[in-house]
Amino acid sequence: MKTSTVADVMTRRVLTARPAMPLKELARVLIEHRLSALPVLDPDDRVVGVVSERDLLSKQARPLPGRRHWWQRRRVREEIRRAGGDTVGQVMTPSPVTVSPSARITEAARRMIEHGVKRLPVVDDDGKLVGVVSRADLVRVFVRSDDEIRDAVVQQVFRQVLWVDPTEVEVSVTDGIVTMTGTVEQRSTAEIAERLVHRLDGVVDVVSALEFRFDDGGVEGRRARPAYGTVG
Repeated sequence: MKTSTVADVMTRRVLTARPAMPLKELARVLIEHRLSALPVLDPDDRVVGVVSERDLLSKQARPLPGRRHWWQRRRVREEIRRAGGDTVGQVMTPSPVTVSPSARITEAARRMIEHGVKRLPVVDDDGKLVGVVSRADLVRVFVRSDDEIRDAVVQQVFRQVLWVDPTEVEVSVTDGIVTMTGTVEQRSTAEIAERLVHRLDGVVDVVSALEFRFDDGGVEGRRARPAYGTVG
């Protein structure tokens, strides 16, 4: 069963910047190509930073002097440093958050949310840039019809992975929410089915009311329930 990874949706041909690039040249590239940010690479093509329109604006918005709390002073010093810069290396955000091309879509989304960014440089094991993935790229994964999701549940999960006769279960999908009813042989099969469906591209949530004929303790070997029960 195939689950989309970052490599499946990322942009591979990426414009980049070098630390020595003048800010005027950076502004020209961003405007000409309608971009809001560029990854910054060292001489070995490893990602060392990200430079954005916001970094350019910091050049114009020099912070005003005045009394500040200790936790504000560090930020102001950083803003002053950027405001005095003339090259990409002087204003970029160093050590950016990155992601591996083999990472799952959900992992990339989690990193974007946690760090408040709209895109992530995609790097290989040596830290070299292989692409960029954006929020828009991730959203496209969820643009999948309910019929396509249902077919994936029936064919990939039940038929190909679990070897369950699809006529034994009923699968319906509404707005990406999968509902499963019917009977499988073992409790662990019902639990595995729910977990696998959660991982399918485009699935928003899973409502499982699968019944089982034999309680084998489940995936985690928990205490047995009555011989005929429901997982949901």
